[in-house]
Amino acid sequence: MAQRHEQWMNQHGIVYETAAEKQTRFNIFKNNVEYIESFNSAGTKPYKLAINKFADQTVEEFKSSRNRLLQLAAAKTTKPFKYENVKDVPATMDWRTKGAVTPVKDQGQCVGATEGINQLSTGKLVSLSEQELVDCDTKSVDQGCNGGETENAFEFIIGNHGITSEANYPYQGTDGTCNSQKESSHIARITGYQKVPANSEEALLKAVANQPISVSVDAGDGSFMFYSSGVFSGDCGTNLDHGVTAVGYGQTSNGTKYWLVKNSWGTTWGEKGYIRMLRDIEAKEGLCGIAMDSSFPTV
Repeated sequence: MAQRHEQWMNQHGIVYETAAEKQTRFNIFKNNVEYIESFNSAGTKPYKLAINKFADQTVEEFKSSRNRLLQLAAAKTTKPFKYENVKDVPATMDWRTKGAVTPVKDQGQCVGATEGINQLSTGKLVSLSEQELVDCDTKSVDQGCNGGETENAFEFIIGNHGITSEANYPYQGTDGTCNSQKESSHIARITGYQKVPANSEEALLKAVANQPISVSVDAGDGSFMFYSSGVFSGDCGTNLDHGVTAVGYGQTSNGTKYWLVKNSWGTTWGEKGYIRMLRDIEAKEGLCGIAMDSSFPTV
């Protein structure tokens, strides 16, 4: 196990400052590896786990560093649901194949739905600047994008009359000072946003059939943290702590329905940065609360 830990450290460029820290991290790594291998060998679930770059963190540490989505008490829009009267939706949808999804990033996830609607309205797929939100969206309760509340990001883009590109205002991973010159170079604009009716996978399906949708999930479970492949059906709750983008839906060859979700933990996590999550479950909130709090920008 110590040898595997060394190999994992080399693979991910991990260096510990002290021998004591290394021992502590090794113990966590060992526990995680044993959990992952035990889970996979049991073979009782339709998904697999894998040792990834988070393997020397406890679930609690991981949640505090990665999953800090703010939840506000009440929805800020009461507009009628745009897709309420949609009757026929495709049996499957994958917005990646339609050119409306940018490559997976290892950073915040506040602009995925905006990138999608920008492509659908202009025909241009542009990776938008998370860093602009981190640096410049400081007047609301947002803490930038990491820890931010999705609708606040939409409101910032509306009030700012647009958002610039990732290329123009690249991601730094830390809160900085707003660069007003870069911020003023607008690449994409939205005019509003709407909430999807809560606790309805049917409503969410209508929305995702028409554009990528910002959704919130409870990603605080160890099986979500180490998800690798398959249709995720983990024992997650409904404590929404992580913002992601629903970019499609489908069904496996054995009839299992799923949501196709783009995450923001890099391409080495999950299915090249994506997770398929079980769809149409009994609980009205959806798996991990995916149907509880979703929204989308409009133009």
